Amino acid sequence: MYGKNEKKKMLSGRLYCPREDENLANDVHKCRKLVRLYNDTTEEQRDDRRQLMSELLGGCGEHIHIEPPVRFDYGCNTYVGENFYANFDCVILDVNKVVIGDNVMFGPKVCVFTAGHPIDPEIRIQMLEYGYPITIGNNVWVGGNTVINPGVTIGDNVVIGSGSVVTKDIPSNVVAAGNPCRVIRPITEKDREYWQRQKEEYFSTDD
Repeated sequence: MYGKNEKKKMLSGRLYCPREDENLANDVHKCRKLVRLYNDTTEEQRDDRRQLMSELLGGCGEHIHIEPPVRFDYGCNTYVGENFYANFDCVILDVNKVVIGDNVMFGPKVCVFTAGHPIDPEIRIQMLEYGYPITIGNNVWVGGNTVINPGVTIGDNVVIGSGSVVTKDIPSNVVAAGNPCRVIRPITEKDREYWQRQKEEYFSTDD
C-alpha cells in the first residue's frame, strides 16, 4: 500500500507514512536512545551532554545549552546555531527541517512542530501525515509555553511573548504575541537606548 521512499517524501513536505520506512525507523530508534541518555545526565556531565547533542542533531554550534528533559522526533533534522539555550521541557517534532540561528533563547515548554496531519479524517486515519520546515533567525527570544507550527519562519531579533501560538511568518525586529501570534510593535532605537542605560547602570553599581 505504501511506497519505499517515505523518508524522501517526509523531507520534501509531501504526505508520507512514518511506519513504512526502515530508514525512518532507524532514525527514530537512534533519536530515542540519545535523548534518553541525554535526559539521564547530570549538570556535572557537560562534556557528555555536548557529545550526545552533536550525535543527535543534524548540526549545532559548539556552545549550546539545552536543559533536560528535552524531546525530539528525529533530532537529525534539527540544526542549531551558536549560543542556543533551551529551558526545561522543550519539544521539537522535526519530521522536516528545523533551522535555528545564533543566540536564540527558548523559555520553558517551547514546542516546535513541523509535523501536521490531514484535515480530512479518511486520509488522516490511513496513517498519512506531512511536515513543513521551520526557520528561526538570529537573536530570537521565544517565551515559555509557545507553540511554533509547521511552515513558519521567524525573522532576526524577534521577541515572541509567552503562551503564543505562531501560525504565520513573523518579520524581523518585532515583538509578537498572542493566539494566533501577531506583531505587537517594532523593536525601536528607544528600546536599544533604554536597555543600554540599564546595562550601564548594572556595571556602575555594586548594589
